[in-house]
Amino acid sequence: MNTILNKLNWRYATKKFDSSKQVSKADLDTLLEGAKLTASSYGLQPYEIYVIKNDNIRQELRKASYNQPQITDSSYLFVLANKPNFDEALIDDYIDNIVSTRGVTIEDLEGYSQSMKSALLDLPNDDKNKWSSNQAYIVLGNLMTLAAEMEIDTCPMEGFNKEQYNKILGLTKKGLNAAVVLAVGYRSTEDDTQHYPKVRYSQEQIITHI
Repeated sequence: MNTILNKLNWRYATKKFDSSKQVSKADLDTLLEGAKLTASSYGLQPYEIYVIKNDNIRQELRKASYNQPQITDSSYLFVLANKPNFDEALIDDYIDNIVSTRGVTIEDLEGYSQSMKSALLDLPNDDKNKWSSNQAYIVLGNLMTLAAEMEIDTCPMEGFNKEQYNKILGLTKKGLNAAVVLAVGYRSTEDDTQHYPKVRYSQEQIITHI
């Protein structure tokens, strides 16, 4: 079997982490580099990633996550926060980054800039939030796959109170919203779910060739 498929079969949504085992700084940096390199619509990356290690903050976040132990027992907690009510600054900053990185002029990119603004800035706020949240989920998928390749365990989590997360982390005043959470660490030998057969539909059930 293809190596990456082996790793994807190995991974599961870890329910119990071994808090005595810590992801190294080098491996953490690799994961974050992978997050940085993730594709996003137009390349705009309308999100920020919070890496939570502080025990006191994580205890607060655990209370806002229905007391799920992954929040405090994993090595790190990643909070992927999308930009729900972005304005033209999101696009202007990206254009400036292209100019700096590729050595082109703002004038060269005027058409591209206006195309993005036309497509995104007039969206209703709910649609902006949904679009930017979707981009954060692309990062989530990449992080989980890269972690599996490195044999680092993860647990993606949507079971948390977003308003409380936003308050605890001060996200709202930064124009951010907690979209999804990823616990990162190493599985406990006491986590029985690691031994469960993976349940998935067959290719024939979920894939249509036309």
